[in-house]
Amino acid sequence: MPSFFPLGEKTSLLFIILYAVNILLGFAVVFLERKSPSATLAWLMVLFVFPGVGALLYLILSQNLSRYRITHRSTYEEERFTNALRSQISDMENGIYRFKDSDFSRWEQLIRMDQEYGFSYFTQDNSVEFITDGEELFDRMISDIDSAWNSIDMEYFIVKPDETGKRVIDALTRAAKRGIEVRLLLDALGSLYMQGGALRELEAAGGKVSWFLPARVFRIHWEVNYRNHRKICVIDSRIGYTGGFNIADEYTGRSKKFGGWRDTHVRLEGGCIEDLDQRFVMDWRFASKEPFSVNPYEYHSAVEKGNVGIQILSSGPDDPDRNQIEMAYLKMISSARKSIIIQSPYFIPGDSIKNALKNAALSGVDVSIMIPNRPDHIFVYWVTYSNVGDLLSSGVKVYVYDKGFLHSKMMSVDGEVSSVGSANFDIRSFKLNFESSAIIYGSSAARELERAFERDIEDSFRLTERIYRNRSAWTKFKECISRLVSDIL
Repeated sequence: MPSFFPLGEKTSLLFIILYAVNILLGFAVVFLERKSPSATLAWLMVLFVFPGVGALLYLILSQNLSRYRITHRSTYEEERFTNALRSQISDMENGIYRFKDSDFSRWEQLIRMDQEYGFSYFTQDNSVEFITDGEELFDRMISDIDSAWNSIDMEYFIVKPDETGKRVIDALTRAAKRGIEVRLLLDALGSLYMQGGALRELEAAGGKVSWFLPARVFRIHWEVNYRNHRKICVIDSRIGYTGGFNIADEYTGRSKKFGGWRDTHVRLEGGCIEDLDQRFVMDWRFASKEPFSVNPYEYHSAVEKGNVGIQILSSGPDDPDRNQIEMAYLKMISSARKSIIIQSPYFIPGDSIKNALKNAALSGVDVSIMIPNRPDHIFVYWVTYSNVGDLLSSGVKVYVYDKGFLHSKMMSVDGEVSSVGSANFDIRSFKLNFESSAIIYGSSAARELERAFERDIEDSFRLTERIYRNRSAWTKFKECISRLVSDIL
């Protein structure tokens, strides 16, 4: 008699169990989690098209970190930072706050939104220096580390034990041996290869090392999605670095796969350093469990370093109801009158930003976006290509950088306000990763970024509607498949 189960009873029972698990997870996605409709549909597709594998991916990639209290301030910090922010907001509301530059007052609405929604204090006594070459960046950073006299706070997503990583770790070790207080916070997944003996000498010299969301069960990183993607270095509470560069050889252009590397980092001095270090302190305290707080006597914000306005903006999945950096980007785009330039290796924004860019271009704003021509993540690349293709008919100019890999995360609007940081124009940066960006006010800084963008155009080709329309059937297929899962990439 033929079996009722043609694949065998055990195999059929396994499929039934897997589908039952997927159905339960499907109910969880729809009814228990507040995901966007597009993300919900993407997860339902993965769960039911790939039973078993889909369930595993969901358990690894779709977790809720809102229970973690990462943004937590001590009593002193609450008094210093929160009260100062409230006072500044009150002064602006009452019209008694004085802007040092007319460029700043033009962007008062953006400043106010970042204050209220992003809890970001506005300083206008800063100096900025943009660095787009990896070798130059690490030379400057190591020189500042070697000149440190008090403390070095550093957190990075990726540090590798290669020549570049060893240069930076050796500099931190030298500082620790001199008695400098050194704290190094690494993302446990991004800096996976640093685990082991690579940091032993630094720790032996007195340097402190901590890991953000380390693997706890069977040494498996279950929190694949929720990584600390920030890049922050603060030296003596007076010099700060942030931007897109990680610390590894490929970021100096020594990658066989990518060749050259184009990125943007910023070296900061002035009052904004206190806010940048406060971000580090909160991340360090969460990861290390050390009762470490801001020292009220460390900062030198009373000494003006320049006339550039800055707000340090942070976002992360610990506060899922607030997408601070995404909202800042949207406000900048919607406020544009003349021009918008954007550089991002990944371009997977939500419909709100895509529509705002279309609206700006159709209204006569000169909108230019630059993406890389060499993918480092295949699915992400084809979604990026598809998304910029959607903007071409609205008059958005798209440039494809062809001199190595473009990793810069930069936007500048109207030659007056800019953003440089770790956040890409994608859902992962807006909702899944812990990110930080410097919102920079002032025409001198914006013009410098615009000049760098213009130089990059010389190493790019223009993606026109005709070129995009004539792409191959294989390219169209890859775009379609990638778009289906774009909300969970």
